[in-house]
Amino acid sequence: MKCPFCGYPESKVIDSRPAEERATIRRRRECLSCQKRFTTYEIIERMPLVVVKRDGSRQSFDRMKLINGMIRACEKRPVPLSVLEQIGDDIEQELQGKLEREISSVDIGEMVMARLKDVDEVAYVRFASVYRSFKDINTFMEELTKLLTEK
Repeated sequence: MKCPFCGYPESKVIDSRPAEERATIRRRRECLSCQKRFTTYEIIERMPLVVVKRDGSRQSFDRMKLINGMIRACEKRPVPLSVLEQIGDDIEQELQGKLEREISSVDIGEMVMARLKDVDEVAYVRFASVYRSFKDINTFMEELTKLLTEK
């Protein structure tokens, strides 16, 4: 690591610790030439994820868009925002762990519904009604019946 003070290319690590909820590593370094200390941050380079929509269009994965969809489904429900953020983190981490860089929006929707079902059934039905584009009351009732039989 190049020293920001004298430009010498070698330094030694004095201290290393996780920072920002373990997403980065903070390192205190000392220049081997001028002995001045400085801090560097090391972050994980994530591969970009591309979401393939139902119409075939592609867009980059946006964790906040995922969370906002869940927030709309959980409106006026006793679901803490921290739970929805954790679901968003879990889904993003699971997607990053896969070898594919292109993910179907259908797969992401199924992942969200599986998690919402365990958190809040009303939010699950709301999300499913938009996601699965219920055409009429009968398809809505089929989903409710399926949910009740699983209980």
